Amino acid sequence: MDYLSPQLAMPPVISLDDINKQAEIAAGMMSSIRSTMLMPRAAKKEPVFGADELSDLCGLSGRGAVAHYIKERPDLPSGMLTTTGRKRHFGLSEARVWVREFQKEKLRPEGAEAITITVANFKGGTTKTTTSMTLAQGLSIQGHKVLVIDTDPQGSLTTLFGILPDLEVEEEETILPLVDGSQHSVRPMIRKTYWDGLDLVPACSGLFAAEFMLPSLQQSNPEFEFWSVLDMGIDDVRGEYDVIIIDSPPALSYLTINSLFAANGLIIPLPPETLDFASLSQFWQLFSQLTGSLLQKRGSDKVFEFQNVLLSKVSKSVTTDVVRQWISQTYGAKVLPLEIPRTATTSLKSAEFGTVYDATPDDLKDRTYKRAREAYDQFVEHIERQIATAWRRQVTQQMKAAA
Repeated sequence: MDYLSPQLAMPPVISLDDINKQAEIAAGMMSSIRSTMLMPRAAKKEPVFGADELSDLCGLSGRGAVAHYIKERPDLPSGMLTTTGRKRHFGLSEARVWVREFQKEKLRPEGAEAITITVANFKGGTTKTTTSMTLAQGLSIQGHKVLVIDTDPQGSLTTLFGILPDLEVEEEETILPLVDGSQHSVRPMIRKTYWDGLDLVPACSGLFAAEFMLPSLQQSNPEFEFWSVLDMGIDDVRGEYDVIIIDSPPALSYLTINSLFAANGLIIPLPPETLDFASLSQFWQLFSQLTGSLLQKRGSDKVFEFQNVLLSKVSKSVTTDVVRQWISQTYGAKVLPLEIPRTATTSLKSAEFGTVYDATPDDLKDRTYKRAREAYDQFVEHIERQIATAWRRQVTQQMKAAA
């Protein structure tokens, strides 16, 4: 066939107007999906806990421990009886009151401030956003007050909260005002969410303007430190939260750099696949060069309380076993002693703008759900221990300074 023959029909070219129309169609479809088959913000509900679950969260022993304390402690929420009157359910806000009462030793000590954790990876599809969300939800269930900051202009984390970024978020409601200097604190941008104890600074596509503003400001003012804008922006609220979690863009961008330099701890989700392993190798090389050029040449330094590599989307295959060995040899103790499995349940929850912590009663009966939930519970527990260590260091340093 002569592909150059003028008699052959040619498809029309695609103009910018066509692309604009496609964007409108895509936005309309997202709105329709969320309002019909998924969970819009108004419909997203915090989880409920049975008496046995609440007992486990509080570290209480005995099947009737919760019932005992309801009688002895009228100051504790008593939950709500089911229609049969045989079981008692507790909302998240009620459960958090119980947990904070019976797990006081795990709470932020006096004199300590929020530990900031950035979840990062230069490659997309590594469960970075899901990891941010589940960590935030899991820590809040343990009684901690958590602030989540979405620094990705795609707004995937914002979407998980049931908020459509480009329909329900304005640029001034993101961290963009920190970049242009119209605000010096994230406080005005913080909004409550459907999840008790979990607040959000959302993102939208307009946040991408930061990628042009930050280098321009740096060029016009050599004393300006573009990498510290977010770090200084959260100073004002560090004393009001236990943990601040930052979800960063899947690229080495100016927003990613801000997210990394604002962090006390790093979590790098890493599927045990060859391309993901190679990408993470580039991550460390670029980050090392970055810290050298931005800080060390200025006589400054940056330390982290912890750096974790989290194996995510793990499946059973020969490739997985081989790459898992590479990861272990490369990152050693930085690799968390747990893995997040690839399950049908986590994929379904992601498709519904949710996570394993957005559970329904039917989920609790599913074996694959339990497997995924146990993995995330272990993950949250491990990070909680690292946070506690960071708090102890803060308090110790303050005591030394006072002495």
